[in-house]
Amino acid sequence: MKVFNLINGRKDKLIDAAQSKIRERAISQTKSMIALQGKQSSDFTPEALENMVADKEKELVGELKTKSLVVVAAALGFGVF
Repeated sequence: MKVFNLINGRKDKLIDAAQSKIRERAISQTKSMIALQGKQSSDFTPEALENMVADKEKELVGELKTKSLVVVAAALGFGVF
């Protein structure tokens, strides 16, 4: 039972670390997007900022899933066109 708790604990830490990195990248990209628009974060409501970051997070997760699928396909020897 201790082994399962140890594995679950490490898995949870890994998931938390990955989610944290994705969140940081989404915030960074949102800041860049706002700057490219010639605006400041104070021009948006907190809810709008949160929605923009959430959209970026979804986009990043989608990209990671796609890249992971390509890596798995390549590892299995499937041709990727």
